[in-house]
Amino acid sequence: MTDRRTELAGNLAKVEERIAAACAAAGRPRDEVTLIVVTKTYPASDVRILSELGVRQVGENRDQDAAPKAAACADLPLEWHFIGQLQTNKVRSVVGYADFVQSVDRDRLVTALSREAVRAGREVGCLLQVALDAGASGRGERGGVAPAGIEELAGLVADAPGLRLGGLMTVAPLTGEYAGREQAAFERLVDLSTDLRRSHPTATMVSAGMSADLEQAVAAGATHVRVGSAVLGVRPRLG
Repeated sequence: MTDRRTELAGNLAKVEERIAAACAAAGRPRDEVTLIVVTKTYPASDVRILSELGVRQVGENRDQDAAPKAAACADLPLEWHFIGQLQTNKVRSVVGYADFVQSVDRDRLVTALSREAVRAGREVGCLLQVALDAGASGRGERGGVAPAGIEELAGLVADAPGLRLGGLMTVAPLTGEYAGREQAAFERLVDLSTDLRRSHPTATMVSAGMSADLEQAVAAGATHVRVGSAVLGVRPRLG
């Protein structure tokens, strides 16, 4: 375990250096950017080490991994972010531990989250996942709502009992006009966030950027970056 702690501490320090350098280059204070460490496929023991190293924000994208891990780490001072595509039949479980759901992208999901949050007596922060590659269907390849649908969906979240509208999230698209243009994609998300805050001033979170493109996200104005492999290492293959 000592070796793993040393490895995680070193990786975390390198990521911190990258974020600090990106903030300095963008003329932003370091405390404007929050690191979410994405621990999917990694054990609760790693989450415990990360907590000891000062990590307070943890991300997961599969409920079947996240639920037992969150339960095993319930004594730790962590906020849990669910960042994967979420099916409504998993909502009750996710609401049991997630402080934020970053993948809200359709009316039916808002209804289900609200119902379960009220039932559990919790308030869940919601980020709308924005699909910058949305085609005629209005949805992206990896989920998300088209930019034109943000205002309506935001209104539903803001009015839903048990939910709090936190802001916007995106994943750099692999297709469409923003493919290979991560910073342009993130700048578009920040512009959309500015528009959203005119009607929802407290929806200030802008979640963008991962291990490979966190610098572009910081340069664009992201408030939260979601980093997995740069901290935890190359993920084991799921089999």
